[in-house]
Order: sequence, then structure tokens, then C-alpha cells
Amino acid sequence: MNSLILRTVAPVLTALMLLFSIFVLLRGHNEPGGGFIGGLIAASALGVYGIAFGVTAVRRAIRFHPMAIAGAGLMLAALSGLISIFFRVPFMTGLWVYPQILGVEVPLATVMSFDIGVYLVVVGAIASIALALEQEPGPTIGPEEKH
Repeated sequence: MNSLILRTVAPVLTALMLLFSIFVLLRGHNEPGGGFIGGLIAASALGVYGIAFGVTAVRRAIRFHPMAIAGAGLMLAALSGLISIFFRVPFMTGLWVYPQILGVEVPLATVMSFDIGVYLVVVGAIASIALALEQEPGPTIGPEEKH
């Protein structure tokens, strides 16, 4: 799309949508939200950016292949469940640790790492689909042009 207004607003809108998606992700295990809806918001942000600037700009912005992002998320989500097995509790049982960071006790949980994994899977999968749909079709060889 060649709209000056969209190209002007898209970076700000994308940044706000990504920030909101992280907010929704982080509050998800205590209130409505979580990795899935946060990932959808982030993928929508990438879609807006892609409509404004094209597929190449989005691929440059995310730096990794979208399916690599989805694969890393799937691995993180699976590892979050497997950790519980090492502590001899049922698979996918939430485990908590409370490290001191700069003198502040910070609760960390496998529930949160699972949500982050789901977030990455959704962002990677939806971004991959959106980028494939927005990409310019390459030259095709028809039956009469084959040699």
C-alpha cells in the first residue's frame, strides 16, 4: 500500500501494539490474557507494519525466520512442562522460584515460561502465514514456457 498516512502512523502503531501484547502476555496467568492473545496482537502489529512497508521490511525487523521463532517457542513451552518431571511432580505442574534480583524478590514460574513459549509459537506461525500471503508472487512458468 502506498499511503503516506499509513507509512507515517505504522511505526508508532506497531510499537504500541507490541508493547500492549507484552502487557497482555505478562498479566495472563493472573487475569484474562496470556500467550495466545498476546501473540495474536503482536502478529497483528507485524501485519500492520507489513502492509505499510512490505514483506522485506518486516523480515528485516524481526531478524529471525518466523518459523524459527515458532520452533523456539514450542521448545520453550515443552521444556516448561518437562521441568516438572525432574522434580517428580505431574507433567505441566507449575513450579515457582523466588530469586533476589537487586534486593527485590521476583517470583518466576514455569507457567510464565510456558506462556512465553505459546506467545512465540503464535507470533511465529501467524507472521509466517501473513508474510507468505503478502509476499509478491514470483515468476511462474506456464506449460507452454517449459523447455
